[in-house]
Amino acid sequence: MNKKSFGNESRIDWMITLVPFMMIVFLCVLFFVFPDDSNVVLNSIRDFLGDSFGVYYLLIGLGTAIVSIYISCSKYGSIVLGEQDEKPKYSFFVWGSMMFTCGLAADILFYSLCEWILYWEDPHTAELGDLMDWSSTFTLFHWGPIPWGFYLVLAVAFGFMLHVRKRKRQKYSEACRPLLGKYTDLLPGKLIDLLAVFALLAGTATTFSVATPLLSQAIKSLVGVDISDRTITIAILVITCVIYTYSVMKGMIGVSILANVCTYLFYGLLFYVLLFGGQCKFIIECGLSAMGRLAQNFIGLSTYTDPTRSTGFAQNWTIFYWAYWMVWCVAAPFFIGSISRGRTVRQTILGGYVFGMGSTFVSFIVLGNYGLGLHMSGRFDVVSFYEKTGDLYVTIIEIINQLPLAPLVMAALIIAMIAFYATSFDSITLVAAQYSYKDLKEDEEPDSKIKAFWSVLLILLPIALVFSDSSMSNIQSVSIIAAFPIGLVIMLITAAFVKDADMFLKEIRQEETENIKIIQAHKPVKVKDEDELSDDKIEEIIENWEYMYGDR
Repeated sequence: MNKKSFGNESRIDWMITLVPFMMIVFLCVLFFVFPDDSNVVLNSIRDFLGDSFGVYYLLIGLGTAIVSIYISCSKYGSIVLGEQDEKPKYSFFVWGSMMFTCGLAADILFYSLCEWILYWEDPHTAELGDLMDWSSTFTLFHWGPIPWGFYLVLAVAFGFMLHVRKRKRQKYSEACRPLLGKYTDLLPGKLIDLLAVFALLAGTATTFSVATPLLSQAIKSLVGVDISDRTITIAILVITCVIYTYSVMKGMIGVSILANVCTYLFYGLLFYVLLFGGQCKFIIECGLSAMGRLAQNFIGLSTYTDPTRSTGFAQNWTIFYWAYWMVWCVAAPFFIGSISRGRTVRQTILGGYVFGMGSTFVSFIVLGNYGLGLHMSGRFDVVSFYEKTGDLYVTIIEIINQLPLAPLVMAALIIAMIAFYATSFDSITLVAAQYSYKDLKEDEEPDSKIKAFWSVLLILLPIALVFSDSSMSNIQSVSIIAAFPIGLVIMLITAAFVKDADMFLKEIRQEETENIKIIQAHKPVKVKDEDELSDDKIEEIIENWEYMYGDR
């Protein structure tokens, strides 16, 4: 690769690079200088969108999950993301590891340990019946088919754009070109890209702000020293930034190695909890029941709006989660699409559900049901402890302390979460750096200076949110607001992919027909009507021709 060409300033899209930078600096100043006022504004916008347009988020979520299955089972499923005879670039395990760790892996680990507690406390769970049953079911619902459907539909769209159509502009707007046409290069395309970058930054801020306090508590518990949360948070952010910056500088090799290490560490932690936590039977049986309950009630859960606002469950949880995953759809699906070269659309979608959603389910079933099992068995009253302390992070630490060799488990958890953050930000930084270029070939990587710029920029808003003492509600507001326009873009990209894939299949069919004409000119075939040729017949004729005449 000619690295020097990558730093050519004439290739930099300064609007996409500088506008988000100024926007983030502006927001950081607001959060630092006017934390209370800025939080009031955020919550007002969040309440308006979540309350008035909640159905919008829910329908996009359910629709995307259905479309993902349709695409994988339809004629589009056989399209290879690359040359049509190409083999996958990465093995299934390496590919799956990079896919799982590129998104919300750190948050998955965090919420697996505690989310059932929050559902247990929610009035809506009590309305449905058994608290244990529905607490374990909602965790799988909010991290299951619909969230991964967002990722996988867009992943095949971006993979098709990159590896089949070989487009040089690796941006959200480029995926809309089949519908937007010339407007892709004009103001509509620029707006789509700016929205995408803002959503990417919002997702980054949310994921860092939510789980970083757990790392702080775990480190304080492990070292046994009363260090201020602010000091620990600074250390965590700096260490994570250094790791993912170093890894991303190494390109895809560094990302793949770090992803593999993370996956082995992740599954090692889960197996230890399952085998030595004393709740193995409960974990397996409760997990199986939860999956069955999710399958039975999936449509009802996906369309629940709480029209009387008796509990606000849909607005506080389901709508937030769909928005949370939507803002992550800027980076993670782009990355998944780029590493899926050589896989068919069907393999990418179904393989993503198997490895990505499967790993997510295993995490929630093992770690979540471990804590739930402690509570149900009376070994540790988790809910009472949480109600007494009011601190979710301290509660998680106490759950971990119930395990044998708890300090070692705590150390493994800290390393895993930091590593997961690093792999997530690897993919984000690579995608964000690609946005800084007007055009970038498929095998090119952004210049190191551009990567370093985005590595620093991506960490600023999380710092501002953490140090302005933002509540969970305020952090959620950032994602819900950013996801509103992204939902429209997701629908646009999906429709554009279907249109472009249709055109591609017609081109393939036309090319095959031309080959038939050539074959018939050299070796007549008795066919009444060319249109009556089946796909099997065409393939047979071509194979016979290649066998008899080679490449002539």
